[in-house]
Amino acid sequence: MSPKSDIKDAGLAAAGKERIAWAGREMPVLKLIAERFEKEQPFKGVRIAACLHVTTETANLALTLKAGGADLILCGSNPLSTQDDAAAALDAYGIPTHAIKGEDDATYYKHIMSALEVQPQLTVDDGADLVTTLHTKRTELLSGVIGGTEETTTGVIRLQAMAADGALKYPIIAVNDAKTKHLFDNRYGTGQSTLDGITRATNVLWAGKKAVVVGYGWCGHGLALRASGMGSHVIVVEVDPVRALEAVMDGFAVMPMEDAARIGDIFVTVTGDKNVIDANDFAVMKNGAIMANSGHFNSEINIPALETMAAGKRTLKPYVEEYLMPDGRKLYLLGEGRLINLAAAEGHPASVMDMSFANQALGLEYLVKNRGQLSAGVYPVPADLDDNVAALKLTSLGVTIDTLTEEQKEYLSSWQEGT
Repeated sequence: MSPKSDIKDAGLAAAGKERIAWAGREMPVLKLIAERFEKEQPFKGVRIAACLHVTTETANLALTLKAGGADLILCGSNPLSTQDDAAAALDAYGIPTHAIKGEDDATYYKHIMSALEVQPQLTVDDGADLVTTLHTKRTELLSGVIGGTEETTTGVIRLQAMAADGALKYPIIAVNDAKTKHLFDNRYGTGQSTLDGITRATNVLWAGKKAVVVGYGWCGHGLALRASGMGSHVIVVEVDPVRALEAVMDGFAVMPMEDAARIGDIFVTVTGDKNVIDANDFAVMKNGAIMANSGHFNSEINIPALETMAAGKRTLKPYVEEYLMPDGRKLYLLGEGRLINLAAAEGHPASVMDMSFANQALGLEYLVKNRGQLSAGVYPVPADLDDNVAALKLTSLGVTIDTLTEEQKEYLSSWQEGT
């Protein structure tokens, strides 16, 4: 039996349902999948534990899995990303939910442990905290797990490390690496929602500012593009020579962090790594510099070092902390260094999450259909599933595309010259 929900206020359910329905308007692919799931019941009797950002978009995924017959429980994947009305609505829909916005670390991990009480056969993760907790705290449950899916770059990195060490005990599909996920969610979703979160927290004017984007993966691509579109002078910090060259070719300045730290006005980290803005950077930043993170964990900015270096600290307004440095400079940290697009705003637009969560739903169905046929490891989303999501999205947008003739197909598959 699933543990009862642990949410902030059940009275928020009505408002949550309205907002979930509003997000659902922009998620036609997931709706089509839900309609099929309701008829076919691919998850009938299957226990699913999901550790995701508890938002209105995630709620639509949860309802899709429930429509497919799943016995689902949900916990939050970030203490600041939970939308309490969405959590209340999910509880009202009969989906046990363990998430409260602003919960402390102890409560966060208690909620993960509660989700594991269902003895899941499938896991759905955003950052791999559920999977790593399962592999370290509830190892007796591993034999009953069919497989899982992972939503984020950070989570895939962790899972690949587990697999390399021989620690991963079941197959996991890297939803993040699907083309219909990272090319759209990471680039357009992160780009728009990160600027939205920073703007809501600070009301800063982007035009004319030197915006430092730390990391030029697909999230960095989107962030740099949106900041440039708002009139910022974008500086990219990278360690990968190919990505750095791409940033140069895209028209952005590229330099080491030690140089960018001296001239930047707004710094945003999107690397999935640790301490990419560090003590030596705080020491040379301009008075008034703003720092935010849009990577999964709050480890990208070395907050303990900042706390140690500062002569004082105060909270100016929600999600804005001012650090007074010994020389009189003031540095600003947004959202406690956590995902600023979910801490201070509403996260990715529903339209891009439609494709990401469609991959989650179809990936889980694939795991059930192929139960026992996959060994432990990290797997890509099958190409036909990825293409199916893209085709469904195009259909929902009213867009049609061309098809190859038989002659063209034969030509492309032939190796003989001139055929």
